[in-house]
Amino acid sequence: MNRILVVTLALAALMPAAPLRAEPASKPNIVFILADDFGLDGVSCYGSDRFKGKTPNLDKLAETGVRFTHCYAMPLCGPSRCTINTGRYTFRSGGTSNQNAGQPSSRNEPSLARTLKQAGYATGMAGKWRQMGDTPGDWGFDEWLTDPTAGGWYWKTSCTKNGQLVETKQDVYCPDACFNFAADFFQRHREQPFYFYYPTHLIHGPILKTPDSKEGTQDYYEDNVAYLDKQIGQLVAELEKLGLREKTLIVFTGDNGTARFGSDRSTLNGRKINGMKGTLLEGGSRVPLLANWKGTLSGGKVANDLVDFSDFFATFAEVAGAKMPEGVTFDSRSFAPQLRGETGTPREWIYVQLGANWYVRNQGFKLTQNGALFDMSEAPFVEKAVAADAKDEAALAARAKLQVVLDQLNPAAGKNSAGGEMKKGKAGKKKKKNR
Repeated sequence: MNRILVVTLALAALMPAAPLRAEPASKPNIVFILADDFGLDGVSCYGSDRFKGKTPNLDKLAETGVRFTHCYAMPLCGPSRCTINTGRYTFRSGGTSNQNAGQPSSRNEPSLARTLKQAGYATGMAGKWRQMGDTPGDWGFDEWLTDPTAGGWYWKTSCTKNGQLVETKQDVYCPDACFNFAADFFQRHREQPFYFYYPTHLIHGPILKTPDSKEGTQDYYEDNVAYLDKQIGQLVAELEKLGLREKTLIVFTGDNGTARFGSDRSTLNGRKINGMKGTLLEGGSRVPLLANWKGTLSGGKVANDLVDFSDFFATFAEVAGAKMPEGVTFDSRSFAPQLRGETGTPREWIYVQLGANWYVRNQGFKLTQNGALFDMSEAPFVEKAVAADAKDEAALAARAKLQVVLDQLNPAAGKNSAGGEMKKGKAGKKKKKNR
């Protein structure tokens, strides 16, 4: 049988079954795209030299929406996903590293998908889930497609759809399976509000060929970035085709900074970003954040407001008119006003943690758990250590304010993998198994 026909039939087998109908939506749809290992230096509109002019679909989202300059993830995949889905810092939930990101349970943690579902949203996801505990269904997703393996998910013969293993006779390019699943979900739920979480595996290693890769290509990294950008264009086009663009908020970000095999050749406006994935440096956590809401948000805006990964929970809940769960300590702060073109109330600081190491940062300075203070005026390229006995008034004021924040958060009393108190470690120490 023709290979193209086989792949097409295989992809079709992954689609959900009977279509659902609902009353017309008055609430906006939310499509949340989470790229993997994709920092600022991978996006043309952020000043990437390597990818200048090579991410046209991402650039278009920025041109017709808003580009945030100071968004902070956790330095690794698992902790970032825990933070997104619970709206809580990882010392509260226990998902402080890839090794214990499965610790937070849907039974005792708030869930973003479940919160939106209770507000009348259909909820779906397609892509990477494996670091989170339980299943997407347990966390409130009505329909979901994900990988049953621990490695990269590209050319495979199986996936997990709504809890059931689906196998194909020949390799399927799994990002294409995710796109088809998403497009079908959009089509079937076009008459009701929906939340779709799209945590693509692109561009996590292993870096393999894409369906668009040319014969003889030696380095597939740029092909993977191009395919990521292409799929974003396809998602937008699908929403356009269904007449849903003005009804849909599209948000794009990356789960942590660029990985080693990307950061070693990437620069931003001619300069190397300090650090990479897995480090408590700017390159580990500072990520692109683009928001596009046609007809609601005018284009070409640049926002220097601080945003951290806990904030998606409160933001999406406000956009959806959903009620935040009660009896829970949230760290999430809504930036929904900025998505409507308003000033809002921006954060004064953000918090980042990996394992037993953490820091809090405002626009000018960063303070780590061991008391080290850094001048961030040249970030993300330089993080200049401030001497403990420095007399600079700005540094003294920042140290005092940020120390108050750390004292109030008290991460050392939070959960580790065993659920007990957390022991302090050395800031910036890299962890193994940086998946």
